[in-house]
Amino acid sequence: MIKAWFKSGSPWIWMTAGAVSINLLLVVGLLLLIAIRGLGHFWPADILEYQYRDQDGRNSVIIGEEVDESLLHEAQAREAGFEVLNGAEYLHKYLVKTGNRDILGSDFRWILDQYIREKSTPDDLIAVERREWGNFYGRLLAVKQNGETIATGEQAWPVAGEKLAKALDLFDEIDRLQNKDVGAVNYNLERLRLKQRALELKNQWDDAKSREFAAQKQAYEEQYKVIQTQLSQLNREIKTYSIVVSEAGGREINIPLNRVVKLTRPNAMSVLDKAVEYVKNFKAFITEDPREANTEGGIFPAIFGTVLMVMLMAVVVTPFGVIAAVYLREYAKQGFITRIIRIAVNNLAGVPSIVYGVFGLGFFVYIIGGNIDRIFFPEAAPAPVFGTPGLLWASLTLALLTLPVVIVATEEGLSRIPKSIREGSLALGATKAETLWRTVLPMASPAIMTGLILAVARAAGEVAPLMLVGVVKLAPTLPLDGNFPYLHLDRKFMHLGFHIYDVGFQSPNVEAARPLVYATSLLLVMVIVGLNMFAIAVRNNLREKYRALEN
Repeated sequence: MIKAWFKSGSPWIWMTAGAVSINLLLVVGLLLLIAIRGLGHFWPADILEYQYRDQDGRNSVIIGEEVDESLLHEAQAREAGFEVLNGAEYLHKYLVKTGNRDILGSDFRWILDQYIREKSTPDDLIAVERREWGNFYGRLLAVKQNGETIATGEQAWPVAGEKLAKALDLFDEIDRLQNKDVGAVNYNLERLRLKQRALELKNQWDDAKSREFAAQKQAYEEQYKVIQTQLSQLNREIKTYSIVVSEAGGREINIPLNRVVKLTRPNAMSVLDKAVEYVKNFKAFITEDPREANTEGGIFPAIFGTVLMVMLMAVVVTPFGVIAAVYLREYAKQGFITRIIRIAVNNLAGVPSIVYGVFGLGFFVYIIGGNIDRIFFPEAAPAPVFGTPGLLWASLTLALLTLPVVIVATEEGLSRIPKSIREGSLALGATKAETLWRTVLPMASPAIMTGLILAVARAAGEVAPLMLVGVVKLAPTLPLDGNFPYLHLDRKFMHLGFHIYDVGFQSPNVEAARPLVYATSLLLVMVIVGLNMFAIAVRNNLREKYRALEN
């Protein structure tokens, strides 16, 4: 009976199904872990106040968020110099995010449960998210304008919120002027300088050109002076507001509101208020720029750079992969040379990605980019334009990396189209090229989309080659902006995968960066899934469209 069951093949079917189920459970479990650790970071946690008496008998007050807890064996505690009270085998300890790095020197501190005399959550404790030095935890004492106190006590909180909203509006206006208006003026001045240098190299620079360029330069400088006047007025206005806060030790500190991002009182929030704040925090994470060595703020430039690079890669790899597959399947003589080419294509899919990065750096950047600079941009020398890593070379490198996937998938799609379809088209008078373009390729389009889906999934998660051909820790400007030619293929960019590596392994503040690693990883998965779902929807539409022809 058992022997017959094994011969029927049913055990192997069940084993395969079980292995697939285990893999699915592991993937779902991993995604849940990432989601819980990452999304939990945005929930406004309560701020605790500890009355603490350490092993030396010193009393102190500690204010902060409880972010982790663990057990410490009594032997380890004694080795670390801690006294073990009540003969406990394990000591309970908490990791508290105390913030106030400019005062305490670090954001986090481990405290032992046995030394905590009292723990409470007073409603008046506030969290101040700052542009520098991380969070501040303490109590709000007063609000000042031009150095004079305008609100204290319970009146300070609504006034502080009102003045912060105004300060944030001013900050946004300053940021717009500095990054867009001043950036546009500087960009135009640099283009004017390069045009002048190009005319000088061609011996076409004369007095008429000099006067014309001087007039344009004067106009740009006048624009710059107007913007600088506006910036000076806004900076003077934004610096008039400040808040007075007290830290855990009772020390009073003045914090200008131009350095503050957000003021919250988590202990006084209801669940609904926290839910609203949670949505705001997550929105800020995906729409704002990073701060504090990428350990604070958002990751919008990384999301933008990842999506733009993948789209450019798809635009490049699809036509080349389809053309190569059509040639190998429809035109090339099926012999020894063709088999060697197919073996080479399959082997390319297994080459480590860092090798593609080295090739892209040497061939695309130094050879092609260097020659482009020498021929088309001599006026920019010695500064490189395309002879340096950038968005274009990163996209081409990943297109080369994913090219074998598209070729193999397209060939498989072409091989599944019945020969009778081709013969029928030729019998009706169509040429071979017309048969391919109007009949074969449309029917093979679902397979082409499958190859593109696989290519996108791999390219979006690659990091190693990008470190050599264009990705950076922090890009000052996006590759797409309002300055001609709008899409700047020579610029460096940020990438979600590299952002995860940088925050997780290169961050100066590991504890603060840990939840951002989970959150960024979740967003990377969501971006890949979103791109794939779009491609899958297109593929399914094409499959339904040409199903009748296949039948």
